[in-house]
Amino acid sequence: MAVVETERHGQVLVVRMNRPERLNALNSEMRVELAKTWTEFRHSKELEVAIFTGTGRGFCAGEDMKESLQKGKPGSQRPDLEDPFMTGALEKPVIAAVNGFAMGGGFMLVERTDLRLAVPEAVFEVSEAKRWLLGGYNHGHIANLPYPVAMEMALGFRFTAQRFYEVGFLNRLVPAERLLPEAIAMAEHLLTLPPASRVNTVHMMRQMRPAPGPDMQRLADALHEHGAKSDLMESRAAFAEKRKPNFKGWNDPEDRHRLPTLKSLPRAEPAKGRE
Repeated sequence: MAVVETERHGQVLVVRMNRPERLNALNSEMRVELAKTWTEFRHSKELEVAIFTGTGRGFCAGEDMKESLQKGKPGSQRPDLEDPFMTGALEKPVIAAVNGFAMGGGFMLVERTDLRLAVPEAVFEVSEAKRWLLGGYNHGHIANLPYPVAMEMALGFRFTAQRFYEVGFLNRLVPAERLLPEAIAMAEHLLTLPPASRVNTVHMMRQMRPAPGPDMQRLADALHEHGAKSDLMESRAAFAEKRKPNFKGWNDPEDRHRLPTLKSLPRAEPAKGRE
């Protein structure tokens, strides 16, 4: 059984993650196959719009925890082949058809799409606060959401599709039996536009999305290291074993009061060629 399935509808490509027994969790094999699929889609002269969806109850559950535990290290390894969808090199529009759970890395896949439909039963979660030493501080910012909503996302609260529709993260809510037809209808509208207009507009809109500046990224990098790194694997083991985690927090308890700040970080090196 292929972990990524595709089907064509004229100039529209449907990309379907297909590990329903694992809620389409992103193991190494799926990451490689997605990279291949998006690369082929990018270079195709016949295909212009993609619809991204999943099989079963999940759109994508994110990191495959069992694979991480087997490897003995947190997170998923990026494939050697560049994935243009993940790097932003893909110029063609992608529509998310969210059929169920979109958690962690699965939420981040939805976040990278340009238009988004979901079934009312879909559930979303930014899971970084549960698996790393810093929560997903940037996701609400990228989505232009108010501070309290962005904070709720960063701290790992779950969101219903209805809630995300109300705050503007989703374009439409549709019943499961209408999910793919509605996504195809949106794709067909895009195909009525002049090709250069479609590609240029998507590119321009993507460039206008907010993003944390370099200083905030430096601070985030420091915070990712500020705490007991053993908690990263403990969170994954507890999840896999369906038990309450036994977190350490900090190697030195006083580090709770020694949070990195922009003032405490080493100054960034100036760009080459600048005074």
